[in-house]
Amino acid sequence: MLQFVFWTCISLVLYTYIGYAILIYVLARLFPYPIAIKERPQNNDGNDLPPLALFITAYNESEIIPEKMLNCLELDYPKDKLNILWVIDGSTDDSCELLTKYSMVKIVSSAHRKGKTAAVNHGMEYVKTPIVVFSDANCLLNAGALKIIARQFEDPTIGCVSGEKRVAFDDGDTVSSKGEGAYWKYESLLKKLDYEFYSAVGAAGELFALRTELFAPMEEDTLLDDFMLSMRIAQKGYRIAYTPNAYAVEYGSLNMEEEGKRKRRIAAGGWQSIGRLLPLLNGFKFGKLSFQYISHRVLRWSVTPFALFALFPLAAILGYRCSSSFNVFSVIFVFQCVFYLCAAFGYLMRNNPNSTKLFYIPYYFLFMNINVIRGIYYLFSRSFIGGWEKSQRK
Repeated sequence: MLQFVFWTCISLVLYTYIGYAILIYVLARLFPYPIAIKERPQNNDGNDLPPLALFITAYNESEIIPEKMLNCLELDYPKDKLNILWVIDGSTDDSCELLTKYSMVKIVSSAHRKGKTAAVNHGMEYVKTPIVVFSDANCLLNAGALKIIARQFEDPTIGCVSGEKRVAFDDGDTVSSKGEGAYWKYESLLKKLDYEFYSAVGAAGELFALRTELFAPMEEDTLLDDFMLSMRIAQKGYRIAYTPNAYAVEYGSLNMEEEGKRKRRIAAGGWQSIGRLLPLLNGFKFGKLSFQYISHRVLRWSVTPFALFALFPLAAILGYRCSSSFNVFSVIFVFQCVFYLCAAFGYLMRNNPNSTKLFYIPYYFLFMNINVIRGIYYLFSRSFIGGWEKSQRK
């Protein structure tokens, strides 16, 4: 019985973090989704581009507003077709006063802080363009991002477009930035392969867009508004496109303590999303999407972290009991000891910019999985309405 549990756990871990990446790579190469829109010459004057709204939610972001607005004004999109909308959710700083200096900006504000999801629901009442692009206040977009995203909607099967999140870090940064950066490189690869096979599985809130007509108000306690919005559109039969050439850049968390706040909230949102997207587990109805959703999201947000941490004691017990000359359980136990030892060094060097990948990647990997479990406590022990719990960034 213990051996069955052990092999089940190790299979879950290997499939979730390695096997699915290999499998989706093979599937994307052998059975790519047919391209519906062929490449055609683009009209340089932008007359063929649709009007769109750039939707930015904010809570006490006065420090970043000048830089964000400069970035918005430098975007390569026809000015007469770009509507910039800031939704201010009960801020206590001078965000609204700063934004009034920009004549092209529409400001929607709430006197009381109700949370990001409530702000999105409220702000969408003022969006009149066929496409809306969401972006966080603390990230900067590349100049051509909006054009690249708008072109994706020429494919009628696309209901949502996800840009790429890039984490800026340098040699002087610590594990919080480098670990997040490494994670997002892996995650971006999976999104690219998912989309090539059928559809990306969710969108990153730093930069994503949708057809306005497909928006439906969300429950105000929703923690992962970007994920829920995008997946409910996929649930309607549309695909989520992934566009790595349209990207948002932000700095990593100030330290691992701040990164922990963010990871716990995301993990809690993952658990919440699984409960609210139960129909997507039906592979008979949703086919490819269910397969991708379960493999890419559900497993890593639910059972796999428990399987990962169960492997260590299981390998120790089975290795002790095994009398074979070639004791595979003891070998796996030793490998785990080395991995955990590297992670321990990563923990000790978490604030040291000289920490190497050999240490900080195992540490960040375990850190993420621990926070999936901690996310359960966050979800059920707090009364929240989806409000910001901002992590300090560089």
